[in-house]
This record gives sequence, structure tokens and C-alpha cells, in this order.
Amino acid sequence: MTTTFPPRAKRALLEPEQIAAAARRAVDVASDKQASDILLLDVREVASFTDYMIIMSAVTPRQTNALAGDLTVAGKASGLLLHHREGTANSGWMLLDFGDVIVHIFDEEQRAYYQLEQLWKAAKTVVRMQ
Repeated sequence: MTTTFPPRAKRALLEPEQIAAAARRAVDVASDKQASDILLLDVREVASFTDYMIIMSAVTPRQTNALAGDLTVAGKASGLLLHHREGTANSGWMLLDFGDVIVHIFDEEQRAYYQLEQLWKAAKTVVRMQ
């Protein structure tokens, strides 16, 4: 998967507290849509391309699409600009890149395979919801 990251100038001009609030709002939306094992990571100390990463699991492709749609709407309402979207619900991994917040929606198999939690284990865990 090739990912390009928008330069800071192309991102939403939000204050750090607004970005944190938008990330937490995304976690709330994911929880409301029955996503499981939701993890919000503060990656500012370990990554230069984003501030927060949200990792979650969905049971079905339909749930993945619903999550992606609702998270896109919530991001826009919070002032985040969707730079791009990668993957499909049927692939088992969908990525929503809002610049300052990156959302990963996995099915269980793909999440176990890629183990992003291990990759970003040096990041600060802000929220973990089973």
C-alpha cells in the first residue's frame, strides 16, 4: 500500500486541542457504530506525518462502509479535511487520512496480520475501548 502524506500547509488549520477533540469525537462515533477494540494513539512523539492514529475493527464489510461514512462526516464537522481514502470494505482494511488524524478500519483477520498496535507501540495510548 503506497501512502502519500499531505504537507502540513494542506491540512486543516486546527489548534492541537481541536485536533485532539476531533480524534476523540471519531472514537465516540466508532463506538456508537459498534466498532470493536478501538484504539486512539497519540503519535506526535514518534511520527512526523500525523498527530493521532485510530485503529478499530469491524465485523462485516457493510459495517466498515458505515463506519467510514460516519467518520468522514464527523471529521468534516470537527474541521478535519479528508485528504484521501484507501482500501475497500471487502479488502479488510480501509484507511481514512485526515492529515492530523489517520483512521484504520480493519476486519479481524487483517488487523491480526498487520499488527499496527505493535508497529506503533512507542506511541501514547489515549483511549482503548474493547
